[in-house]
Amino acid sequence: MKLSLCNEVLHPLPFERQCALAAAYGYTGLELAPFTLAPDPQTLDAAAAQRFRTTAQDHGLAISSLHWLLVKPDGLSLVSMDAAVRQQTLSLLKRLVDVAAACGAAVLVHGSPKQRSPLPGQGLADAVERLHDALAELAPHAAAAGVIYCLEPLSPVETPVINTVAQAAAMVDRIGSPALRTMLDVSAASQAENTPVHEVLAHYLASGHIAHVQLNDKNRRGPGQGDTPQQPVLQVLKNAGYAGWMAVEPFDYQPDGPGCAEFSASHVKSLWSALA
Repeated sequence: MKLSLCNEVLHPLPFERQCALAAAYGYTGLELAPFTLAPDPQTLDAAAAQRFRTTAQDHGLAISSLHWLLVKPDGLSLVSMDAAVRQQTLSLLKRLVDVAAACGAAVLVHGSPKQRSPLPGQGLADAVERLHDALAELAPHAAAAGVIYCLEPLSPVETPVINTVAQAAAMVDRIGSPALRTMLDVSAASQAENTPVHEVLAHYLASGHIAHVQLNDKNRRGPGQGDTPQQPVLQVLKNAGYAGWMAVEPFDYQPDGPGCAEFSASHVKSLWSALA
């Protein structure tokens, strides 16, 4: 299994310390949130990416992926009716695609609920179309960089735009780029899907839509820190011969970031080793 930790769990520790702890806990990768790497992610470049990659490799880790792409700077939106705002947002995402490639990351995860949600006075259908157009523009850039750009379904509590894997897969199919796929976040899927999460995962793994998985609990804590069953999800991945990354992504760190990261890795690895 390829188990990654979302690095904001250990933020604001220095990046080298994040790597040391993640390796000690048994992770083999880090999923990077750009806002943890620079006060303004628009300043990130290939040289900075190479430094992060080298530091991770020095601790036996790979950079698996990027996520939380649009936290900073403030005011970004892919669905704004202001063309300048949309262009600034697209420019940052293209930069982050290049940063991901320079880091050696295979995947970018596009969640960013606020930056795809309808703005005051904007209809849902218009926001969805503008998101579609933005992803259609990003897809060739991702293809040229050799990375996969994943549209993440999020819970209705976070955004009304793309809540289920079926909705994400439909948008991916409509654009039709091999560099654009979707993913499954266990917490979000537990809130948004009408079908058991592991069944959704099995269906869209088989169809080739899923390129990444994030492990967490419906209560937004780490896997194993709530009632959401993780074993069926892991069994589906093992049965499918899934070769991608599984990233631990809690939002509520209990008892703290390092403690949550350590518990989550131990829990997932224990479940995985017990699978048939």
